[in-house]
Amino acid sequence: MSALIGLALGYEEFFLGKSPFTMLLLAGLLIYYFPITVPKTILLFLSFTAIGIAVEWIGVHTGWLFGTYSYGDNFGPKLDGIPYLIGINWALLTFSTHIIARRFFHNRWIIAGAGAALMVVLDLFLEQICDYAGFWSFENGAGWFNYLCWFVIAYVLHLIANSFNLKGDFKVSAHLYIVQLIFAAILWIIITT
Repeated sequence: MSALIGLALGYEEFFLGKSPFTMLLLAGLLIYYFPITVPKTILLFLSFTAIGIAVEWIGVHTGWLFGTYSYGDNFGPKLDGIPYLIGINWALLTFSTHIIARRFFHNRWIIAGAGAALMVVLDLFLEQICDYAGFWSFENGAGWFNYLCWFVIAYVLHLIANSFNLKGDFKVSAHLYIVQLIFAAILWIIITT
């Protein structure tokens, strides 16, 4: 909340430059409170992080999947143009949205669809602020194909999570998802008014 107040008051450079620390905090909270403590869950989290970095690498270096875009400096250190934190965020979002979806649905196909839809909804809001925040920038904006690819990739990750019978804390998952959604939505309002 303090970052949103700071951004509204015109301290964008200070607060947006701290984004990597916020992402690390969210990841730390997920790891501690989810919890991610057994080897199977740790391996799944690391695998989703690697998959996230891989699909973003394909996207940035080929223009396939998400469109023509590149990452800015406000997501921290990069590997060949891809921030490590974007891979961590793919894992964090898959874990948290999977648990949210499992709370309401029991069919694995519907869980995967609901979880993927939650991820796309967050991406829709993030795409509105990404250029302003220095996260990433599209050449011609994020088109419909970006969201379709997000949904398909997220759907597959959720099916994998379901096959691992991923279990975690619903309240922690909901809070981690909602805090990112609220941040993106309010920042979008701030920059468009």
